[in-house]
Amino acid sequence: MSRNLKELEACIGYVFSDKQLMKRAVTHSSYANEHRLSKMECNERLEFLGDSVLEVVSSDCLYHKYPEKPEGDLTKIRASIVCEPTLAYCAEALKLGEYLLLGKGEEGTGGRGRASIVSDAMEALIGAIYLDGGFANAKEFILRFIMNDLEHKQLFYDSKTILQEIVQGRTDEPLSYELLQEKGPDHNKVFETQVLIGKKVIGKGAGRTKKAAEQVAAYHGILELKSMETVPAPKSKDNNAGKKG
Repeated sequence: MSRNLKELEACIGYVFSDKQLMKRAVTHSSYANEHRLSKMECNERLEFLGDSVLEVVSSDCLYHKYPEKPEGDLTKIRASIVCEPTLAYCAEALKLGEYLLLGKGEEGTGGRGRASIVSDAMEALIGAIYLDGGFANAKEFILRFIMNDLEHKQLFYDSKTILQEIVQGRTDEPLSYELLQEKGPDHNKVFETQVLIGKKVIGKGAGRTKKAAEQVAAYHGILELKSMETVPAPKSKDNNAGKKG
């Protein structure tokens, strides 16, 4: 069962005038098919629209935020923000998956946590806000929930590559990932993974796939290494200081 959509409105800070538009944004095609609704009643058209609005807003935001970066760098950053894993990461913060209307089959196979489904729903929600409240409201939503904390989102998107480069620049010890455990039924598993430098664990993560779990572990590994850089070295103490011979 999906949660009350009023809760989602409170979470995103936007109240829809057209409640049916909001409902359509969270209606997956599997639900529409199962309930014999028109193809137009699922969120695919809104996703198409929201994707375009997201690209415009994200491009505008990055253009002004990084005036010194060339087109190629801006394109790479935008790709890291609007890709499926990062949008799913943003959707998770809103618990968007809990509000989706899914068919029984999709529900039973863990659809609420599937990155492809929740990222599409995120774009559909953008499209719905755009139609209901105009460009300014859609832009406000995107800036608040997607274009925030850009540095961390870029790290998250390319975490395994970035971590590999950091480790190679610091040590000859190997970087490796270990699967700690698998939980849940076959159709809805959660994998837990840790990442190590040599034998030292520097990060752990969980995800619906092994790859996703490794990505989260690498992200936490990067944060751990960065935090170690900011810790001041302990001051040496002369135990004989101030003592008389």
